[in-house]
Amino acid sequence: MTENDLMPLSQQFAYLVILALPIACVSWTITHEEVFREPREWCKDQSERCRSLTSKKFFYLFTCEYCFSHYSAAFFLLITGFHMLYEGWRGYLIAWFALVWVANIYMSFFNRLRLDIKHENVAIAVDQNKVDDNVQPKPGGNSPPKTVN
Repeated sequence: MTENDLMPLSQQFAYLVILALPIACVSWTITHEEVFREPREWCKDQSERCRSLTSKKFFYLFTCEYCFSHYSAAFFLLITGFHMLYEGWRGYLIAWFALVWVANIYMSFFNRLRLDIKHENVAIAVDQNKVDDNVQPKPGGNSPPKTVN
């Protein structure tokens, strides 16, 4: 095949943006979510206890979304055959690094969104506690609530 047989660049870009979504999803879920907490903690312990560098790095990859996204991207390239710009190994290599990069952008956005939501929830809880502390009815009385200026 020649380079002219490749799909148009706009279609390659669309594939890149779409394929990075499941890569980010798999990488984030395995390295952060509660459903994989026990295996992840075991891998973390193994990465700290193992003596050989190879074993340490192998177990560490299950605790790092960036590291794991490389393996997820390789898996998705294997099952989809997606390549960018060139046919053959060059196209797969370019697609692999591009998918990892876009997937990590998605995970960064998702992490930031979760932090913002958590910050808002903490702020709401603090405000609610202030309101609860300021509005305390007197025992046995129906007087209006105390307000603080």
